[in-house]
Formats: sequence, C-alpha cells, structure tokens
Amino acid sequence: MSKQTGEEKSYIAAPPPNAEVVKPPRARVEDAIDMDEAPRETMQRKRDYLEGFLQKRPENAGIGGPGSELQEAVVAALKEIYDPEIPVNIYDLGLIYGVEVDDESDVVVTMTLTTPHCPVAESMPGEVELRAASVPGVRDAEVNLVWDPPWGPEKMTDEARLELGML
Repeated sequence: MSKQTGEEKSYIAAPPPNAEVVKPPRARVEDAIDMDEAPRETMQRKRDYLEGFLQKRPENAGIGGPGSELQEAVVAALKEIYDPEIPVNIYDLGLIYGVEVDDESDVVVTMTLTTPHCPVAESMPGEVELRAASVPGVRDAEVNLVWDPPWGPEKMTDEARLELGML
C-alpha cells in the first residue's frame, strides 16, 4: 500500500534478465468469434487485395533448419539492405552472424554493427526485423543485436572486399 494515498499499487514487475521468456500463443479469429454464426448482411467483408500476397509462401519450402528455402529467402531479403556509409549489403559486410528458422516459421537474426556508435544503431535492427518478417512464409521475426564477437573487416565476404578495393 502507498503511504500517501492508502491504495495498493497495481503494476507488474518485469521479469529478471536471466529468466526465460515464453511467447504467448497467437490469437486466432476462430477463438474470438463463434464460427457457426453467419455474418450479418451489413457486415460483409470487402475483397482484400493483399490476401493472396500475404498468404503466398515460397514454393517447396522446407520449413526450419539450416539450408531451408525459407532461410535462403530471408538471407536474400537481408542482402537487399545496404550500409548507408559503405556501398555493400549488410550480409556480405559480415554484420549478420546467423539466421535461424524454426519449424513454426519464426526467424531469429543475430547481427552486429560495425561499432556501437554507428549512426544507424537505432534504426538498422528494426529495418532488419521488418525485412525478415516481410518474407512470404515467415510468421514472426526477431533480431538479436550482439557486440561479441566484435565486427572486423575479416568478416566481410570476398565480394564485399572486391567491391571496396580491399583484394
């Protein structure tokens, strides 16, 4: 109880940093409404032009695991993001340390930046998450930004080094 007002505080404390975070189950329309009821005449749904696009999945997608088609599609999408200071995509630059796809089509991207004081430190992880989540077939995307091991020029691909004149 608060001494000043005599009321109980109603808040929930955040979990400790070492606690395992469990994602809640996804909400489904079927759970919220009774599917046996017919929709009212005034509430007919209009045609959704994005419906086919949003439901499209890569053909013959082997969900999950290294080398799956969904993982390759996410990597291809990440190769479209370029570092604003260096004319090389972030994947060939070596900023992406890992792309993991599980059996439920959830993607976890582990990445770093060239330095902690990088000008795009606030926006780049968000852009990576949006780009990975926009790949057809991906249910959810998460980005883990790490600083260990630190990025170095040795992490670049040969194509990136050639582009920058380092070969």
